[in-house]
Amino acid sequence: MIRFRLVFLALVAGLAGFAGLATGADAQAREPTVLVLGDSLSAAHGMPEAAGWVALLAARAAGRAQVVNASISGETTAGGLSRLPDLLAAHRPALVAIQLGANDGLRGLPITQIRDNLDRLAHLVRESGAQVLLLGIELPVNYGPRYRDQLRQVYDGLAQELDTGLVPFMLEGVALDPLLIQDDGLHPNAAAQPAILDNVWTVMAPMLD
Repeated sequence: MIRFRLVFLALVAGLAGFAGLATGADAQAREPTVLVLGDSLSAAHGMPEAAGWVALLAARAAGRAQVVNASISGETTAGGLSRLPDLLAAHRPALVAIQLGANDGLRGLPITQIRDNLDRLAHLVRESGAQVLLLGIELPVNYGPRYRDQLRQVYDGLAQELDTGLVPFMLEGVALDPLLIQDDGLHPNAAAQPAILDNVWTVMAPMLD
């Protein structure tokens, strides 16, 4: 009888533990997923992945959202378009942060091409049922004011036309500070990542409510 009681208690304890694990897993499954589709600015280029702003975002959003980083160094808007359908199907995000266009701009690609690709990206996200957050970028001054202004207007224009979230310039307060830029003169260093996260989080956080 005593042995039976011990076995019964162990079984109850085991079921309770399993229920606790299941509840935790269910809670995590209910958290919305944020997908970040970007280039080296979001792929922690030149630093440990854990130091990048997307990893910092995952820590800050813990309990509110899961974060998937689908960023690849060197990625373009065309590359993002080719990968996005599979990413949407695999992760079913509630929000997609699109951080693309920098490499297109650095290559001097036509503004119309960049805009069309970003527009298609945003529409694919919308069609999946997710929200869109555009993360704008700025080009170095040597690209000339006209091209730089046109690229800036792409993000502003699409955000207004499609009513998406917009971070006008994700490197605001970072890009012109030499202490926050790597030796290549383009990529923010690890010390800059918290500031980048703050720029993004200010717009993203209300979208998660």
